[in-house]
Amino acid sequence: MSPRSERRGEAVWALVITSVAGFMAALDNLVVTTALPSIREDLGGALHDLEWTVSAYTLTFAVLLMFGAALGDRFGRRRLFMVGLGIFTASSAAAAMAPGIDSLIAARAVQGAGAAVMMPLTLTLLTAAVPEARRGAAYGVWGAVNGLAVASGPLVGGSLTEHIAWEWIFWLNVPLGLALIPLARLRLTESYGTGAPLDVPGTLLASGGLFGIVYGLVRGPADGWTGGLVLTGLFAGAALLVGFVLYSTRARNPMLPMRLFRSRAFSGINAASLLMFFGMFGSIFLLAQYLQNVLGYSPTEAGLRMLPWTGMPMLAAPLAGILSDRIGGRPVVAVGLFLQSLGLAYFAVVVTTDVSYAAQLPALIISGIGMGLFFAPAANLVMSSVRKEEQGIASGSNNALREVGGALGIAVMASIFAARGGYETGQTFVDGMRPALVAGSAAVALAGVAALLIPARRRPERPSAAPEAAAPALEKIS
Repeated sequence: MSPRSERRGEAVWALVITSVAGFMAALDNLVVTTALPSIREDLGGALHDLEWTVSAYTLTFAVLLMFGAALGDRFGRRRLFMVGLGIFTASSAAAAMAPGIDSLIAARAVQGAGAAVMMPLTLTLLTAAVPEARRGAAYGVWGAVNGLAVASGPLVGGSLTEHIAWEWIFWLNVPLGLALIPLARLRLTESYGTGAPLDVPGTLLASGGLFGIVYGLVRGPADGWTGGLVLTGLFAGAALLVGFVLYSTRARNPMLPMRLFRSRAFSGINAASLLMFFGMFGSIFLLAQYLQNVLGYSPTEAGLRMLPWTGMPMLAAPLAGILSDRIGGRPVVAVGLFLQSLGLAYFAVVVTTDVSYAAQLPALIISGIGMGLFFAPAANLVMSSVRKEEQGIASGSNNALREVGGALGIAVMASIFAARGGYETGQTFVDGMRPALVAGSAAVALAGVAALLIPARRRPERPSAAPEAAAPALEKIS
């Protein structure tokens, strides 16, 4: 086999392994939402217990993302990717076999920890395996799979719960994980970061700060924003994050060098990612309930009707990745964000208690195209804004900000919904959802403005021998 063929094979395997692993981690953000009634029927538990089956995963995932990336940089990215994948797979099986609600919550927390180690390393390992000129196409496929996972969580969870059993939303991960672990060992190349010692003080400050912030955001709508624990979490978390920033500006080997944020590209794409996930997560959270509680669809029917939104990234993201190779990621990301904002605003205008599906369809399609245009170029911008040895922590910090943005979006949009409406009738639900969607649309529009502030970047030179330009995306990754 020629060296060129070996490189192409390595890149394709890296794309398959990291995309499937990323799909597993991203799917579990929202897959449980439509299964909660069945879980409560089988395991019991109060409303706050059911909320924690979702929040426990989000909390540990967001808190430990940067720590997971730092561990990979220090001890080997492939090695820690396999460790995270093993933890995620084992805890998925534990969640499926949970005898009670408390053990399910515990398993979900461990599952989030495994995902936090695994998820940021998917992008780092993929970047290392694919030549720079072809990364846009690779990020396109990776982004399509991850975008589909985030948005299809309610459909997958609802379908498995309705037609098999809720335990299968967790059993689904087990064969995938068991297949990926040996493939990762055989097909991925080991790589390391700077080799600097692990930053223990920085890790504790960042993890503690993120824990306080995310805990406060998750519990705010349920406990009230003036609750003692909520305020303690928010203020203590903010103080620890300020301490983390001050410490990192002076530390010799900080976990997250603050100088990275001097780059307009790094700062801009991270701000855009946080705001994008704010609007997207909060909107999916409300729309999934609207389709079921107001329009009367079953979980499976609701998921199917969201396919123009959830399925569109599979078509748009590969194209977006190729476009980012040719014209740069900034214009593609900005257009995608403004389309996502337009789609949410359109939905806020047409939503009623009896709106037809035909009236909803343009909003779903526009939002789906926008989401598909975002993921791949955003990944490219993150990884190209830092040095090669810093790509692991850059990926970890970007993923952490996305998760915080998602938690913030659900919390803020749920609070707007509760203040202006409620679950009493279909009309009160619509009355609450409409201003929440407007807030989500505004957040994503601000993300588009942040993307426009990213400096233009010249695309990398393409290889001189490029007769394969018309080949499919996977064949182009060499």
